[in-house]
Amino acid sequence: MIKKLLALCILPAMLTLAACDKAATPPAPPSFQNTDLTGLDYARDFALLDHNGKPRTLADFKGKVVVMFFGFTQCPDVCPTTMAEMAAVMKELGPDADKVQVLFVTIDPARDTQALLAQYVPAFDPRFLGLYGDAEATAKVAKEFKVFYAKVNGKTEGSYSMDHTAASYVFDRNGKIRLFVRHGKGPAPIVHDIKQLLN
Repeated sequence: MIKKLLALCILPAMLTLAACDKAATPPAPPSFQNTDLTGLDYARDFALLDHNGKPRTLADFKGKVVVMFFGFTQCPDVCPTTMAEMAAVMKELGPDADKVQVLFVTIDPARDTQALLAQYVPAFDPRFLGLYGDAEATAKVAKEFKVFYAKVNGKTEGSYSMDHTAASYVFDRNGKIRLFVRHGKGPAPIVHDIKQLLN
């Protein structure tokens, strides 16, 4: 009889402890396939115009995962392939794509006018936005994001190309920097990581 009473007393206590233990276990951190930048103190914000002429900052996109790429419209390879890759990512995400904002920041403001960006960027996906500023604003945002870019003279007088960092930054829905995505990794790892950030 005493054994039965002890068992009846001990069992609820054990169940309570188990429940407490379970509740105290923190959720597992996301397992990213791209470079995790969580907690780093740069790429905090920008102040640029979009291809519709509207002033934009990172706060405008709060509630969405933001993918930000620096390039230029006359780029022969890295930029169009990155943009096409992001279009494929959006397709793969299905309805979740509406919770993602892709931003293309030009590092060639002398040639990439508002009109040219408005033609070039949405051609990959109508939801994509092109961002631009004058030379000073471009240099400021590139410095904040630790993005390298430099003019490279072409073969004919007055012609040039641009060398630049071939990667994208990804922000979570609170506008915090989370990921660095190197060029050429394909859509699958990006889709995987965006889904993690949307959960």
